[in-house]
Amino acid sequence: MTAPVILAVAPNGARRTKADHPALPITPDEIGREAARCREAGAAMIHLHVRDAEERHSLDVERYRAAVAAVRREAGAAMICQVTTEAVGLYAPAEQIAAMEALRPEAFSVAVRELFAAPEDEAPAAAFLAGQAKAGALVQHILYDAGDVARFQGLVARGLIPLERASVLFVLGRYTAGQQSDPADLLPFLTAWNSGHHLDLPWSLCAFGRREAACMVTAAALGGHARIGFENNLLRPDGGPATDNAGQIAGVAALLRGLGLAIAEPEAARRLMAGEG
Repeated sequence: MTAPVILAVAPNGARRTKADHPALPITPDEIGREAARCREAGAAMIHLHVRDAEERHSLDVERYRAAVAAVRREAGAAMICQVTTEAVGLYAPAEQIAAMEALRPEAFSVAVRELFAAPEDEAPAAAFLAGQAKAGALVQHILYDAGDVARFQGLVARGLIPLERASVLFVLGRYTAGQQSDPADLLPFLTAWNSGHHLDLPWSLCAFGRREAACMVTAAALGGHARIGFENNLLRPDGGPATDNAGQIAGVAALLRGLGLAIAEPEAARRLMAGEG
């Protein structure tokens, strides 16, 4: 029986502001209300970014706590809150680790190329990930190309990345102006993923531009999960401006249901991300 598809919403990201789209949520209250709308539309998880007073990317623990509290207040206790460790050129691996160890989130994402940026980062990164696995965190490893896939597999083989409650996210493209992803961009990731050191882990996809939904349908049809939202795309499939994140989630959910695929509720998503599905 086919497992249900996890829909995650990435409503804001680290770079965009309301100048890019007036419905992009920035404050904790805005994030909480958007989370509730997206949960109603089918999202089981929210991928959280927070901003400082000047709306710049931040890993501030108290700002994260305020955003998580707002999601819980507006969207309920069930929705998975995944925070990011993304550096955006501002945070060193030690700072990313310190933020997560202080916050102790249920779920977080981390880019392999950022956490393991240099050879001297390997020992502290491995110790951090081992501690998070022991604590039961759901850790999603972000991979930007086939080279990242091979490196992730190698780090796992060397015992530096634990597989307990681990998953991966394939990113189809880069955060550049006008970036447009295509479903075929997934093929190099899957070729690398299914060769070499095979890993039976949940994988998800995020994509840029108007073909975001087509990329998500492709991923789901091949056994993957979907991350959707204004962090990566502000356009509808027809190229017009999207209304909000919830509308994007609802559109993908409808496409998947039309193909006979089920959408995961939060508890099912937790089990799948923990490797229990």
